[in-house]
Amino acid sequence: MNIKSQKDFFSGLMFMGVGVAFAWGATTYNVGEGARMGPGYFPLMLGILMAIIGVVITFQSLVVETEGGGKIGKWAWKPLVFIILANLVFGVLLAGLPSIKFPAFGMIVAIYALTFIASMAEPGWKVKNTFILATVLAAGSYVAFVVILKLQFPVWPSFITG
Repeated sequence: MNIKSQKDFFSGLMFMGVGVAFAWGATTYNVGEGARMGPGYFPLMLGILMAIIGVVITFQSLVVETEGGGKIGKWAWKPLVFIILANLVFGVLLAGLPSIKFPAFGMIVAIYALTFIASMAEPGWKVKNTFILATVLAAGSYVAFVVILKLQFPVWPSFITG
């Protein structure tokens, strides 16, 4: 068999792998049935759907010709590192690290840090645009999670709120 699009082939394999993992993980919960869905029903159906999409994409990569063969390029290390780092910093700033007595800095500071670090992955990064985006995300998150959903978690650092 000849792979006609490497990008589609490997993305299809990724979809299948993630879908099977979700479906398998969902079986540890009570799945229930269509009329009375349990907590594992949605992840199971999502996993099955992702696996089916993966099969379709992988099949198409073997059948449909693509221009240039859909070759996979070099790894984009800079964006990969910045995006992973942004998520790790967000988690640490939001919840803190009690084991080393690092306090929680709250949702607003965590969102600003997440936005600024993740934006550094973009070529031609602009501080002004990132500041506007971070402000909109922080305000929207505050309204959605604190005002509307009334979730209880630190919004500001404890040294500000007392």
